[in-house]
Amino acid sequence: MQTSVPQREVSARMSNGERLIHRVCLAMVLLVTITVAAQSVYAADSGQTKFRRISTQYIAALGDPSATSGNGAQLWGLWPLDPGPRGVKLNRFQSLKEAGGVAPSRWKFDEADWWLEEHGLIMEQPTVPLPPGKYVVTGARKVTAVLTIHPPDSHGDGRWELDQGATLYDVTHLACRSARYTPTTAGNSCSPANAKQTAFPVAPGGAMPPVEGCAKQDYAVLIVIGVGVEN
Repeated sequence: MQTSVPQREVSARMSNGERLIHRVCLAMVLLVTITVAAQSVYAADSGQTKFRRISTQYIAALGDPSATSGNGAQLWGLWPLDPGPRGVKLNRFQSLKEAGGVAPSRWKFDEADWWLEEHGLIMEQPTVPLPPGKYVVTGARKVTAVLTIHPPDSHGDGRWELDQGATLYDVTHLACRSARYTPTTAGNSCSPANAKQTAFPVAPGGAMPPVEGCAKQDYAVLIVIGVGVEN
């Protein structure tokens, strides 16, 4: 027996299916990248630092995309868990407010300091600063490298560097976009309610959209697949 399905529903099912396929393909590519590329990184650094593979984490990074090292790592952050699935859709912001700013995943929304990702999901804040140490990072493309985060100096400035001549761009996951939004002036309204939902999703490598009343800072996203451990 044939059942007629409205065209709108067909389109919705296709859209959901395409997103699922995209996520599965991305996961497969990432798995191959981790399995093959990470092994070469471990070998290159053998005898100096031992690395332990971890469940995927994410770094929010700032810096010149063409740089292999720089300062300002005290402003970098870490998401121990993928913040995307734990995010809240912009059209659910009112519900988030009514819940006292507590998301279903139990993180707390800060109206004076909040984050968005490329699909228009409000994310939890990363842990800032990123702890000093060594991290195996990749952009899930061609390059995997060891990122060293040095302890802050006497002025509180933290230095970072990538090995093997890798640049920050090389280890940036272009498909993941993230930005931090804060009020432009004290007492100014900077709310996700002012974000234009039609501006999402953001193209890979593109800038996150501005939000009225907010200052915006775009961050690069690095995928972490391993951490250095003491011998």
